[in-house]
Amino acid sequence: MRVDAVVVGMGPGGEVAATRLLQAGKSVAVVERELIGGECAYWACIPSKVLLRPPEAQSEAARAAGVSEPALSWDETAAYRDDMIRHLDDSGPVSGYEKQGATVFKGAGRLAGRGVVEAGDDRIEADDIILATGSDPVIPPIEGIEKIDVWTNREATGLKTIPRSAVVVGGGPVGLELGQFLGRFGAKVTLVQSSERLLNRETAEVSELLAGYATEAGIELRAGARAVRARRDGNDCIVELEGGEELHGEVVIAATGRRARVADLGLESIGVAPGERGIEVDEHCRAGAGLWAIGDVTGVSQFTHVAKYQARVACDNILGKTRVADYRAIPRVVFCDPEVAAVGLTAEQARAEDIQVATATVDLAASIARPVTFEKAPRGHLGLVADRNSKTLIGAWAVAPLASEWIHEAVLAVRARVPIDVLLDTVAQFPSYAEGYLLALEQLDL
Repeated sequence: MRVDAVVVGMGPGGEVAATRLLQAGKSVAVVERELIGGECAYWACIPSKVLLRPPEAQSEAARAAGVSEPALSWDETAAYRDDMIRHLDDSGPVSGYEKQGATVFKGAGRLAGRGVVEAGDDRIEADDIILATGSDPVIPPIEGIEKIDVWTNREATGLKTIPRSAVVVGGGPVGLELGQFLGRFGAKVTLVQSSERLLNRETAEVSELLAGYATEAGIELRAGARAVRARRDGNDCIVELEGGEELHGEVVIAATGRRARVADLGLESIGVAPGERGIEVDEHCRAGAGLWAIGDVTGVSQFTHVAKYQARVACDNILGKTRVADYRAIPRVVFCDPEVAAVGLTAEQARAEDIQVATATVDLAASIARPVTFEKAPRGHLGLVADRNSKTLIGAWAVAPLASEWIHEAVLAVRARVPIDVLLDTVAQFPSYAEGYLLALEQLDL
């Protein structure tokens, strides 16, 4: 068959692309090897946030004045999670795309020459092909790890019962979120991070705050520790650290990053070779003539919101509207308690680019009204990174309740290069966490 466009991989990015092209009147075929909705909908973003919310609400209640701490019900939480992931049934989305006019192919798709996709025994020709095949979890190279029970995000978010104990290898967003969720539902959690800092893509202040909150929540931390061997001992898995310490867990969770899914895509049939991070794309999300790539498979930034953004960029270009992707102001959030949110450059990254940097950090709990009205033991820190020459924000971070919501003032400021004078003259709602921006801005030595 022949169509205007084929979308290979129907996670969030693929869904945005297919929907936009269909709405523009294009004939579209979509190819998905698993479930339409992708990793995010069934095994990552959606189920993990569902599982994090009940213990977060319990913590909020315990910290609020005059509220009894509610009990957690794992059975009710798991049932709601199952509803939210559609019981791993994508018949509804399949029907929805067919009603919009798309031809849906279930199975692995691969390129078979320029402008051609094969899906099983079917051959699809198209003017434009969008690859949105996502990524796979990385299993760390630990001796003997293949002989023990290793969970990735899929097993951890789809679990039926809470394990007695878990060793989480990796102190990034996935490790922190899963570790906190399991710990608050009763598992004994030990988190191993090979670097000295948790969430090491962020500034050291963020890591220090996180370490304190994780320890307070009962998570045992092993920062600056490398797992070297693993074995089974009865019902337990044993992870041995460099130096000889042995950690016991009913399960081991690998939270050590993801790798672009480029194998068996047939890229060689059109002379395209993936780079170290994934399929290389230009500023338009183009990977070749009539070939586009979006989302994790590009290795640009492995966030659902980036995949959706790249889908919008690619589709605009396909539809004749020249558009360039700009990744300066991509928000980064870890939905632990309290939340971590960041955007733009850290001070270290900015200095490495020879930017003249000014920074400021504010203890929100000691400075504004909202934290003390929100909880009895108020928490919250905000940090800003500014360019002295342009007098604009180039980065920001927050570790505080609801940070995922109010980081977007900084996102817009970084994206639009809003002058700091304008930000200083902006009025924030009282009382709100966003009031902290004014205090931090006033402390910048520009």
